[in-house]
Amino acid sequence: MKKIILSIFVLSTFWANAQNPTIDFDKDIKPLNQKIESLKSENGKLKNQITILSNDLSKTNVALDSLRNQTQANSNAITQTANQLGIQIKETGDKNAGKITEVSESLSKNSLYGIIGVFAAVLLSGLLYWLLSKRQQTDKNQLSNIINSTKTELTQESAKLDVQLLDVIEKQLKVADKLNATEHTIDHTFHKNSANELQRIANYANTLAPESQEVIALQGSLGRLRNYFNASDYEITDFTGKDYDERIPMKRKDTIFEDSLPLNKEIISKTLKPQIKFKGDVIQEAEITTKYNN
Repeated sequence: MKKIILSIFVLSTFWANAQNPTIDFDKDIKPLNQKIESLKSENGKLKNQITILSNDLSKTNVALDSLRNQTQANSNAITQTANQLGIQIKETGDKNAGKITEVSESLSKNSLYGIIGVFAAVLLSGLLYWLLSKRQQTDKNQLSNIINSTKTELTQESAKLDVQLLDVIEKQLKVADKLNATEHTIDHTFHKNSANELQRIANYANTLAPESQEVIALQGSLGRLRNYFNASDYEITDFTGKDYDERIPMKRKDTIFEDSLPLNKEIISKTLKPQIKFKGDVIQEAEITTKYNN
């Protein structure tokens, strides 16, 4: 097509020159030849590029064909694998379903046996606990009864011994008074010791039940001994339960706080040793403990 166009262009030019003989033929033809050569060169380049593009297109088509073949092969392999996997999954599912059924039945039996075993163990444990608790309570009651009985017996025996001791003290005081009657100087040692022992027994009697026979016997012996002291010109004072008075000479051995007392109140909680007077003169100061609230 380009050659035809070029030929027509040359003929037209020639025809025009023929009609106008005054135009310089050589001057006009040279530029045309240069353009023709340039077009030929460009045409050659285009042919080369077309050849290269054609080769590249061929290679691309070959690669596309290879890729299509590989894709088809992969698709076939995937389909085959999926089919095989589906079959295996179904077979595995069927096997697992059978095994699960077997295991479920086994677990049901084992669970039933386990529940029965646990229930039996709990029942047996509860029975053993009840028997042991009952036995423990029985032993505890027996031990408590033995302790209480032993305590009562000891209290009774201790009270009897204290009553006998008070009787002995009274007899000894009578002997001491007779001896003092023959001496110019009176020795109060035995009377002080006897009064302190009297106070100890009185403090012990205060810890017992007031209506018990032991306390009644002790209070009788204590009252009789106090009367003997008074008849012998001795005055014994037990300050227990009385208000503490700093004006009275006495030794305070201990004191504790007691919030149940009225505010700014202090009382004598216990007399350790009584105050002893002989014919109105103090021969022994009291020793006491107190409790207070301030």
